[in-house]
Formats: sequence, structure tokens, C-alpha cells
Amino acid sequence: MKSLKIGDKVIYPNQGLGVVEAIHEEAYNGERFKVFNLRILSNNTLVTLPSASALELGIRRPMAEDSIRKIYQFMGNGDVDITTDWKGRYKEHLNLMKSGTLQDIATVLKSLYHLSLQKPLSFREKKMMEKAKELIVSEISEAAKVEEKLLGALSRSFKTAKPRIAA
Repeated sequence: MKSLKIGDKVIYPNQGLGVVEAIHEEAYNGERFKVFNLRILSNNTLVTLPSASALELGIRRPMAEDSIRKIYQFMGNGDVDITTDWKGRYKEHLNLMKSGTLQDIATVLKSLYHLSLQKPLSFREKKMMEKAKELIVSEISEAAKVEEKLLGALSRSFKTAKPRIAA
């Protein structure tokens, strides 16, 4: 994570997609540390963290497009392993969410979605399922460069269009 530069996009576990807004050095107890300012896009929160803590916290770059296909394949197969005890299941899912890996978050979403088809989810599990879905969608849309592809398609579509003059 030492190679991050301003404008780079990263994934902050359980928070989502963020952008490096600033990099500076700070002194603490006579030592100098490189510090990142990350803007979490989903809630516009500014997070300041030492670069040495980035790896420990699970900060990582968004997944590549080819890795996203594996997530779709995982979500598409019907295998689900769900703990029947609510407390154990919630704790297990919470730990998976904290890990920050897309695979773990997909496991939580798939498990809770399957469970929601069987019975109503508790309030906490509904919130966790929504958070997992939000995190996956934000990372997939970043990895797939959805906005860029959409604008590129529009641009190609209207490349030869002639502007109309309104009457």
C-alpha cells in the first residue's frame, strides 16, 4: 500500500470504496509516518490512517474484472452452508464482513439471501445483507468501470449524430 498515490481507489473493509485524497507525513513520538486521507464514497467520510496500518486493516485495491467473474460463478452455484444457531451465524458473518475480501462478503450475501427465502431475517441480518450487497455492488461497478463503459457506449452511439436545431 506504500505505492498509493492521490486519486487511487481502494477498498476499506466493511466501509466500501474509497479514494486517496491526500498523502502527507506526520510526526508522533519523534518518528515520522506516512499518512493517507481516504474519502469513503458511500457516505462521504474522511478517514485518516497511517500507511503502516493500511495492510493490517485490510485496505486493498479493487478486484480486477476477471476476478469478478469468479464471484458471479460463486453466487450462481446453489451451494450454501448456513449455521442454524442465530448467534453463531451472526458472529461468523460479522467476521467475514470484517475480513473485507469480496469472496467473504459474497459468502455472507449468498447465505443471508438463501436464508431470507426460507424465513424472515432478523433486523440485524437484514441490515448486514443490505451492507454486503452495497459493498459488492460498489466494488463490482468500480472493477467493471461501469460508468466509463456506459459513457463510451453513448459516445460511440452518437458519434455521427447531427445536432438538431430546436424550433
